Amino acid sequence: MPEPNIAVNNLTFTFPDSTRGLQDISLDLPPGSRTLLIGANGAGKTTLLRLLSGKRMAPSNAINIGGIDPFSTGLEGVTYLGLEWVLNPIVRTDIGVPELLRSVGGNAYPQRRDELIHILDVDLSWHLHAVSDGERRRVQLCMGLLRPWSVLLLDEITVDLDLLSRHNFLDFLKRETESRQCTIVYATHILDNLAAWPTHLVHMSLGKVKKWGGMETFEVPEVEAGGAAGNSRLGQLVLQWLREDLAQRGPRRGQAGEGKTYQSHEGKGGYGLESK
Repeated sequence: MPEPNIAVNNLTFTFPDSTRGLQDISLDLPPGSRTLLIGANGAGKTTLLRLLSGKRMAPSNAINIGGIDPFSTGLEGVTYLGLEWVLNPIVRTDIGVPELLRSVGGNAYPQRRDELIHILDVDLSWHLHAVSDGERRRVQLCMGLLRPWSVLLLDEITVDLDLLSRHNFLDFLKRETESRQCTIVYATHILDNLAAWPTHLVHMSLGKVKKWGGMETFEVPEVEAGGAAGNSRLGQLVLQWLREDLAQRGPRRGQAGEGKTYQSHEGKGGYGLESK
């Protein structure tokens, strides 16, 4: 695969029910970049990642990964990891970790396999019907990252990991981008210990990209005395963005209109939490 840059050019995407998913998105993420994809629930992050991975068809010439359309051509080396895997009933059956890792070519990359097992603290005696969702997630990450990838697209994939496993995993990804030609886009709401991790930020809201660029292009607010510097400043920047997004969006449809409450929506008047 050529150098793994990600280019998005005036991408607009509409769902089959005619709902607008994304509008006029343009990005240019260079090889070796680690991009945080930031936005509220429903901002369009998952839709964008699925389009980048080729799991949904984008308009012609709207997306290029290393100069290649990921849907029409198909790409070796593009890995998408989302939350769907642990919901699959197959991964809740009585199957052992070694069998799963062999099934995705673990024996072809023994050094990489063993490093991921160590980093993610995976127990080779686990059977997936008898472990937690967080432990299944560690196995998913081992399987998904066994084969060296050129572009890695992560959708809230670390939500089930404990703090140490998540730290070790993200440190591994950082080393990957610094030691070989690869690129990462990571959608997350969890910003702990991420201040020094991204090279780029993309801020999405209501299906649009509001801001994007290298970390050096953003003015990260200072934290009041007593606050921790790096992580808190990044968190404060994202909180500021999300507050602005909420103000711009306004109430959701079911809350629209002055005095609209759950009870009045149900036709029962008032808030209904009456004293007895």
